[in-house]
Amino acid sequence: MRQEHAEDARTEARRIVRDLLGEERPSAQTLIADVRPVLGDERTGRALDLALGAALTRRSAELAALAALLVGTRELGAEWWTRARGGKLPPPDEVIRTAVAIEPWTDLTALEMLAAWISDDAADQLWGTPVAQVDLNSWQAEDRFTLPPGVRPGQRLVVHFDAGGRLDAVVTRRADEDLGSNLDFQSLRYSRPAEAQWSWGVAAGLGPHRLPGEHPDPYAREVPARASGILRAWALRHGATRDQLGETWETVGDVVAAIERVDWMWRSGEWFGWWRGVSALVDDSAYLPYRLEELAAG
Repeated sequence: MRQEHAEDARTEARRIVRDLLGEERPSAQTLIADVRPVLGDERTGRALDLALGAALTRRSAELAALAALLVGTRELGAEWWTRARGGKLPPPDEVIRTAVAIEPWTDLTALEMLAAWISDDAADQLWGTPVAQVDLNSWQAEDRFTLPPGVRPGQRLVVHFDAGGRLDAVVTRRADEDLGSNLDFQSLRYSRPAEAQWSWGVAAGLGPHRLPGEHPDPYAREVPARASGILRAWALRHGATRDQLGETWETVGDVVAAIERVDWMWRSGEWFGWWRGVSALVDDSAYLPYRLEELAAG
């Protein structure tokens, strides 16, 4: 049943990619071909340098961020990259050149940070500046923030909950005559750059995503037979099929393709340990022996 939900998500993601990017089968090659005339050669080259510097298990996320930048630049114009900002925010061009972390996105990579930034700016242009930020890890609807002055019962206020994500809060009069607000979860929406980021990552999957000028091919690197055997055997014992895992795991590309087919995120929680193991295998991490020990220990 969970795997059916995974396929539903991919189907929806492909639909959004088709609507936003005109691509039936998103790939790194088609994305880069679309990005270059919009962002220009210099920005595109720098973005690809950043993607190349990421671990292979992060490459899909970096390219998904690039999809957000493509859609956002189409919406906001190339001047978005050069516009000076007040306070601590430099122009986005400076960020892509230096990859410096800036608030409030210091836990993101440079491309993810820029994607969040352009997603929020596109949302602000479409729906106005939000009056507050809420955490949707809690689904409490009532009085999640302090109301700004001058609001009226029935008024709808825009609230931020995620990069490019917005929903409305409806001002209401409580029984004690004080004003409060109720979040309208049916109004939840995302800007187009944010939708592009999510949908490209889901539709294109983990990869392999080869990039221009990449020599040697990182997906052609051979993986250690003992480690790959342990991880394949564990997956088979816990419900993955041979078709999902593929015939052999000889190269990194074999493993990446298998990870994508297995849909581990839609399985039981114990699969997170397997993911830690296969990601260490793909990324040639020194933590691989420890991940295998953790998996064996359950």
